[in-house]
Amino acid sequence: MFNKAGLGNLMQQAQKMQEKMKQAQAELANITVEGEAGGGMVKITLSCHHAVKRVHIDDSLAADAASDKEMLEDLIAAAFNDAARKVEAAAQQHMSQFTQGLGLPPGMDNFFK
Repeated sequence: MFNKAGLGNLMQQAQKMQEKMKQAQAELANITVEGEAGGGMVKITLSCHHAVKRVHIDDSLAADAASDKEMLEDLIAAAFNDAARKVEAAAQQHMSQFTQGLGLPPGMDNFFK
């Protein structure tokens, strides 16, 4: 099916692809997204490695936090979930540049995401 030269070329391509994927993974640590809830009253900044970089709670919510702790907790959870969805979208978009044009069988491009 493959001759030695063809297999060697395929292995070189795979090694280059692996190096590019490592680079892309490292770049994802520098990409951040912001999720929000409550009309922007709660905002969470998240890296594409799912590290929380910043949490912002509007002063008006912070003042009422003692009286409505459950609502604040729900808003924080909603903002985090919004950020997590945006992280997935950003990561897929960033990583897709490495799988385009490879001629992978249908569904295999998801293997690299």
